[in-house]
Amino acid sequence: MRSVPWWALASSGCAPVLLVAGWAISGLLEGAAYDPIRQTISVLAAYGAAGFWVMTGAFIGLGVCHLLTAWGLRTAEFAGRLALAGGGLAALAVAVVPAPNSGGSLRHGTVAVVGFTLLAVWPVLAAVRRGAAPWGLRPGPSVVATVVMGLGAAWFVFEMNRQGAAGVAERLVTCVQSLWPLVVVASCLRRPPGEAPSK
Repeated sequence: MRSVPWWALASSGCAPVLLVAGWAISGLLEGAAYDPIRQTISVLAAYGAAGFWVMTGAFIGLGVCHLLTAWGLRTAEFAGRLALAGGGLAALAVAVVPAPNSGGSLRHGTVAVVGFTLLAVWPVLAAVRRGAAPWGLRPGPSVVATVVMGLGAAWFVFEMNRQGAAGVAERLVTCVQSLWPLVVVASCLRRPPGEAPSK
């Protein structure tokens, strides 16, 4: 018997596709004025940006995907599912509270930090510490995922402060954060060795 519904695979698989397609298309629409190495993804969703509607739509889609995945991931611990859902709500909030055309925004920055944090800690909170768990929900891989995401977020903050390659750092950490739910769901759907297929 499957531990997660089939649609959780669809929602977790769509998340990274929507995110990358969103920044790729909106970046093309923005043209040479946008520097993907130094500028953040949020700049693409700012009011007045050429492709703001594309990036805003991608944030909304990403948030919905995380919410659906958290709902379907019944094998994971509840605290982890709650954190993943919170990360989805933060993605929706980023779309509602976009970055300004110039300068910073405390509201947008706060929402982004909350989202980064929730999506970084959800793997370790979701880890199943009793009995046989799918690979993606075992404590070892979960801790590694959280550490990698935490280090990526720290690198992003460092690059933001020195006005360096913040765009590259943000893309790396958001890619990992959007891919990990897919890894977890896929490991839950994989039939353990020796288990008879369901009829």
